[in-house]
Amino acid sequence: MSANNVLKLPAGQGALWQHRLGLMLESTGEGVFGVDLAGNCVFINRAGAQMIGFAADEVMGRNMHALTHHSHADGTAYADSDCPIFNAFRNGLPCRVDAEVFWRRDGTAFPVEYSSYPILEGDTVHGAVITFVDITSRKLAADELQRAHDQLARANDELEQRVALRTEELSGALGQLRELSAYSEQVREEERTRIAREVHDELGSLLVALKMDVNWLHKRLGEQEGRSAEAAGDMRTQMRCKCQNMSRLIETAVDNVGRIITDLRPSILDHQGLWAALEWQAQEFVQSAELALAWRMDIPAGLQLPEPAAMAVFRIFQEMLSNVGRHAQASAIDIAIEVHEEVLELRVQDNGVGATRQALEAPTAYGVMGMRERARQLGGKLAIVSQPGQGSCLRLAIPLEMA
Repeated sequence: MSANNVLKLPAGQGALWQHRLGLMLESTGEGVFGVDLAGNCVFINRAGAQMIGFAADEVMGRNMHALTHHSHADGTAYADSDCPIFNAFRNGLPCRVDAEVFWRRDGTAFPVEYSSYPILEGDTVHGAVITFVDITSRKLAADELQRAHDQLARANDELEQRVALRTEELSGALGQLRELSAYSEQVREEERTRIAREVHDELGSLLVALKMDVNWLHKRLGEQEGRSAEAAGDMRTQMRCKCQNMSRLIETAVDNVGRIITDLRPSILDHQGLWAALEWQAQEFVQSAELALAWRMDIPAGLQLPEPAAMAVFRIFQEMLSNVGRHAQASAIDIAIEVHEEVLELRVQDNGVGATRQALEAPTAYGVMGMRERARQLGGKLAIVSQPGQGSCLRLAIPLEMA
């Protein structure tokens, strides 16, 4: 097809304008080619020929669809009846496409953006002009952007899942803390009630008995005048018996007061320190529960914990023993207190009936929750290993630097 099919030039100036048009086509970086109504190439610039791997003269006269547009990106055949380039001159419809590929001479494909415009002379279509550019870098950038977007979406989904999981865990932990707080308040009230009852029932009755004895003595002393020597001797004997009884009541009262005070806070913890208090508590427990005790304590000389940490460890130890007494049905208990690599380890193991994990993790296992919360406040942790029929082992580990 001649240049007259593309552009109608004034007489005598065709060669000049054709030369200028050729220079313009060769100077652009875009590929440009024209096809006739059969789809054969009638012109192509150097940039377009190089992009598809041919010399310009090798392309002239060849069917451009069969040469470079014959297949889709996945390799499936691309019928020329579906080709937007050919539809430009078949139907007189221009098009712009950026989702297809052209094929090189070596059989490789590259993504292109192309436009196809019909060549008109009057109302007659004589072919089409196609411009195209290699958009490989643009596609790579778009793919990279899409991958980044997908990664961001996945990361956002994972973050939302983690937030939901953490929220659920925090809600559960908050619920457990509320239950533990309520349980602790209940225990405190029960302890106050118990102490009040003991003070009323035991100390109160002792003090009433002492008051009655004192009144009896006062009354008898007033009756001494005018008595015979023999009657006075009998009265002195009765008074000595009464004083001995009062002494026993006072001793009992002192013992009860000491026991109540020890329940509230063992004095041995203040006077002899944590290690002596732990051993005393263990001996008291096995004597009361009638258990065999294996005791081992290996603590560096001079090591002492600050008062708040010592009290927390002592209370955890008390709760460990209390669990054994309430649930284990054991006949023997093994207690080890040691320091390894600046970590205080306290282990209580029994040969009792054991417990399931569900029982230990139950929302109503307030004793276990309380021990774990105290251990967490000291920067440590409480581990429990137990199976039905194989006893239980409770292990407290606290970093000394945190304690």
